[in-house]
Order: sequence, then C-alpha cells, then structure tokens
Amino acid sequence: MSPTRFSTALLVAGALLPALAPAQNKNDPDQCPYCKGDPEQMKRAGVVSHGDFDFGKPEKTKKIDALLATCDIKWIETAHFEIGFALGAYKVKQEDKEKIRGELARLAEVLPSVDPKEKILEPWLRAHMFAQRAEDVYKRMQAILQVKDEQFPPPNTIWDRTGKYMGTGPHLGQSGKYEILIVPSEANLTTYLQGQFGLLTKKTQRWNVTSADTLSVTMHCAEDNLRDDLGLHGHVAFNLAINLLDGFKHYSYDTPIWIREGFGHFIEREIETKYNTFDSAEGGVAATTRKEKWEPEVRKLVAAGKGPRMAELMSMKEYSDLTLDRHYATWSMVQFMVTTKPNEWAAFNGALHGITNKQGIPHVENMPDVHRELFKQHLGWAYPDFDRAWSEWVLANYGAQ
Repeated sequence: MSPTRFSTALLVAGALLPALAPAQNKNDPDQCPYCKGDPEQMKRAGVVSHGDFDFGKPEKTKKIDALLATCDIKWIETAHFEIGFALGAYKVKQEDKEKIRGELARLAEVLPSVDPKEKILEPWLRAHMFAQRAEDVYKRMQAILQVKDEQFPPPNTIWDRTGKYMGTGPHLGQSGKYEILIVPSEANLTTYLQGQFGLLTKKTQRWNVTSADTLSVTMHCAEDNLRDDLGLHGHVAFNLAINLLDGFKHYSYDTPIWIREGFGHFIEREIETKYNTFDSAEGGVAATTRKEKWEPEVRKLVAAGKGPRMAELMSMKEYSDLTLDRHYATWSMVQFMVTTKPNEWAAFNGALHGITNKQGIPHVENMPDVHRELFKQHLGWAYPDFDRAWSEWVLANYGAQ
C-alpha cells in the first residue's frame, strides 16, 4: 500500500496583483454553456463528463458540493484528470493577453463558442482552460519520461510478475485519475481537507488518496499570488508535475526530494518565471525568493564553489531540508539533464520508479544506494563526475548579471 504523504506548497512573486472577486455564475451549474451537454462536442473537447464522478476519499461530486455549499464548483473530467474549479470570473490583464488568447484559440478549435479575444473569463471558461492546462502538463511529463498511455495497465491491475511492472492503472501507473480542487478561500480549503482527510493545513496540499488510488492537490486562491491567473497556472503545474512524477509506475515509495522539487520548478518555470512555488514540510516555513531570474543565482553559487553537491541533495529527508540554494540547484539540475541527456534522464527515472522486491511488491529498501547505482548506470556519472559536468554546463550556459 502506498504511504500517506503530507506536503504544502507556497507561491511567491514580486507583487500581488488584483483580480476580480468571485462572482455568482448565472449558468446552470450542471450544464456547461460551451459543451452544452452534447456528447460529440464533449468528445472533441476531451471532456469525459461534468459530474457526477467520484472525487476525494472517494465520494460523488454532489456530496462535495454539499460539503462546500458556499462554492459554485464547476466539475470537469478529462482523460487523466478530475477537476473541481470554484473561482469566479477573471479580467484578463494586458500583460497576459497574448498568452491567454493563444490558449483560448486552442479551446475555440474544439469549442466553437469560445471567443479567443474574450476579456472576461467566466467560471466555465476558466474550468475548461485549467483542464487544457492540466492535460498540457501531462503531455509534457509523458514527453520527458518518454512514455505513452498504452504502456500502462487497465485500472486495478494486479501484477502477475510477467513483463515490466508499470503500476496498477492507466494514469502513468495510478488507477484513479489525478485530482485538482481549486477553491476561493482558506475556509473552503480547510473544510474540504478536514472533512475528507482529517487535515488541518491552510495551504496548498498534495495528498495520496489510497482508497481511490489517486494523487490529489487542493488549493485556495486567497493564498499568496493565486488570485492572478498566471500565478495560479504555474502553481497548478508545479504541483501536478510532482504528483505525476510520484504516480509514475504507481506511488508506492518516495521519489528523492531533489528530483520532485526540481521537476516542479522546471515545469512551472517553463510556463512563467514571474511566480515560483516552494514546498515546505508540515508546519514549516519554506525558503523562498522573489527573484525571477534564477540563472545568475545558480552561476554565482557554482563560480564560488558553493553549488550543492548531488551527495548533499540525496541526504535530504524532508522538504524542510530545502534551502534556497538547493531550490535553485534542483531546478538547474533537472534543466541540465532534460536539455543534455533527455534519453538517459528518461531511462534513469524509468528505472527509479516501479522497483519491486522478491515478492513482486513495489518497494525500495535503501533509496540512497539504489539512486547512486542507477544514476551511474543510466546517466554515466558517479556523483563527483556529475557535480563537475553540471558546474561546467552552468558556467557555459548561464550568464552573469
């Protein structure tokens, strides 16, 4: 059985930007104005349903609606995700217009009633945008890990010990679809997390829902810079990247923290560098920065001989062990590997996940030793060799400012 996991994520940016307050949606909450309940239209848009599907521990979405009675939740299910979106309308900012128009243009190809020049994003439209964004992260992670849907088994598969172990289900190895819940307030978040999982946290929460064999993330938009669409987009992507990595070949044991955090930063910063998310342990305070440009910071560390070493990163046991220098380094190291050794990086992650013991049960007895061996086998580096190669790449590719 998978371990239960607690982690919180904090989004930091240079300035808090205003957004429209949540507004009441005049549309029938059970009838999306873009899909219009038409099966063919929904299929073209990649929408499986707008409810009533299992969610949380699990319960039907109508029960979640009753639990969060003050929220107007737009439910949307795609090929790999189940999403509850409970925010109001959003006015597109001038600086984000080009990005959002591009996303709306893509939606308009499958939902003709979408206006790519829309200036006010109403809740149903935002729900569709976040569904599209979630699937984009899924495709990006599939590309990095070099896997396809057909490589994974049907839901609730029990491995017969023939062939490679690829998990228990079709969603990168999880049986259940990955869950996302975005609510307006801290009170909504705590009501949901306490009611579903007995958690008391007030910040973004990733959780292993063993009863549904899925990984979830719950967040509220009153937190930090999540009122801003760009910040919320990156924050969702950061947390999905980590959940998808953890779920790769099933979440049965922990991936080393440096890889998790590095993947999260890498995927988020591919979207935008203005906002950055930082993980912290339960009750802890995350090391954060408002700097947008991380390349000069990494270069300064490396040039001064102060860059974190791989052996040092592998010694981390909790998110509280992540210093700011280590945040910079984990992002840079993943970028280095994805850029210079994409095939080897995919092979390394493939070997690190889905390890089974002699009884055919997913299990790793000594992750530091396994990591060191697989790192050498698939990437071709002992730790000191990697440290030198990464440092040389940083100095050659990151400009000083």
